Amino acid sequence: MASRVTFIGAGNMASAIIGGMIDSGHPATGITATSPSDAFLAPIHERYGIRTNTDNAAAVRDADVVVLAVKPQVMRNVCEGLRDTLQRQRPLIVSVAAGIDAATLQAWMGGGTALVRCMPNTPSLVGAGAAGLYATPEVTDEQRNQASELLGAVGLVEWVEEESLLDAVTAVSGSGPAYFFLMFEAMEEAGVKLGLPAETARRLAIQTALGAARMAQESELTPARLKRDVMSPGGTTERAVEHLEQAGLRGTMIDAMEACAKRAREMGDEFAQR
Repeated sequence: MASRVTFIGAGNMASAIIGGMIDSGHPATGITATSPSDAFLAPIHERYGIRTNTDNAAAVRDADVVVLAVKPQVMRNVCEGLRDTLQRQRPLIVSVAAGIDAATLQAWMGGGTALVRCMPNTPSLVGAGAAGLYATPEVTDEQRNQASELLGAVGLVEWVEEESLLDAVTAVSGSGPAYFFLMFEAMEEAGVKLGLPAETARRLAIQTALGAARMAQESELTPARLKRDVMSPGGTTERAVEHLEQAGLRGTMIDAMEACAKRAREMGDEFAQR
């Protein structure tokens, strides 16, 4: 990984990546985070011992990698404020902002920069994230490795070769945690209706999801085969799964994820027009 990484923005996602980097052995002295407020930066400095700065341009002046981790609404001002410095320094730029495409970011930064767009997800906060990455043609193989190590510090990294596929990544993993949280809610409600205490039903549902995910991750079998292996003919699981299928769960999930990807495309168009 590059020795000098600057995070523009010091919110939850930046903090998660910084923590993962340090746990992976990256020296705190090689990491800088910025924010307009010293008070906001104090906790992240105390927790990780990294450098902090309220001046974005000064913070990126000697950076090998610059991570844009600010809210999409302020991204244009941030990029335009850094344009001259980025054009001189030519670091690798990694954007973790949803909905802002590479062409728009390049226009705001002056063009020609080595840019990686990343779609992470909130489980990165506990080191169990899943991120989709896309690189512009200016990104070298070494820089791709740098980006992989950076995001790999907090979870799984998957590269896509077409930027439009980041919308699909958003639908699968970016927004995906909420789908499972909804399932936990429903399973808890059902457990209570069947007589269990709410906390017991919640713990059982969450632990079951954790176990199922671990089995799927470690097994060479497909999820379809793992599902069949749980379903004894004429048994309880078969009855439940048949009901879910008849109720249209599969089609509903597909429709919901297509709606998610469509909204991601719409957001990209909205930012491009600003």
